[in-house]
Amino acid sequence: MPIIDHITVSISLDELRKRLHMEKDRDLSEIQPLIDVAMTLIEPRALYDVCYIEEKLEDAVMVNGRRLKSRVLRKNLDQVERIFPFVITLGPKLGEKQAVSSDLLENFYLDTIGNVALNSARKHLKRHLESQFALNKISSMAPGSLADWPIEEQRPLFNLLGDVDASIGVKLTDSLLMLPAKSISGIYFPTEVSFVSCQLCPRERCESRKAKYDKKLAEEYGIKK
Repeated sequence: MPIIDHITVSISLDELRKRLHMEKDRDLSEIQPLIDVAMTLIEPRALYDVCYIEEKLEDAVMVNGRRLKSRVLRKNLDQVERIFPFVITLGPKLGEKQAVSSDLLENFYLDTIGNVALNSARKHLKRHLESQFALNKISSMAPGSLADWPIEEQRPLFNLLGDVDASIGVKLTDSLLMLPAKSISGIYFPTEVSFVSCQLCPRERCESRKAKYDKKLAEEYGIKK
């Protein structure tokens, strides 16, 4: 399975301000030293695979003998034959730095910087897949992002990728958390129309929201508020 070690990560100051609920023109010189520290600690890596859909059920798809159960995912894959399951991590060092710090504000800043870096690594993988497989447009879904595809679906997703711990050092705990904490998982898939799980989620306050809630679209997917 392909492993990407050389991931270019950048910290978008605009995104950082947004996540920190700061004004767009807010000077970040006070935080810059922490950004510099974080950049020396993160070790972004990604693992993915190319998997072909074997069977499409009413509310699930079968991939390499694994059942991925989600009505929304099934609808998104209606015209799709292959998917790209993935796990991305920043490695353990940033979390280790936070664990030994007693400064709550510093930890909050480092955590937010890590989230911005993780999003940058995700975009890097997206560009890689689009280039490597000549894909015009791809979207993604992640277990736990919607009630329709609960966090328990982490297990079959990880199973599709083999020994993720040995490959890039990410463990899935019994409680379905990923370690290191700054890790994300999901599935990329080809699409003609951009899709973001946020469009189906009515949660009003979420710093990670990437798109507005679309009630009409949610109804089309059979998701009730």
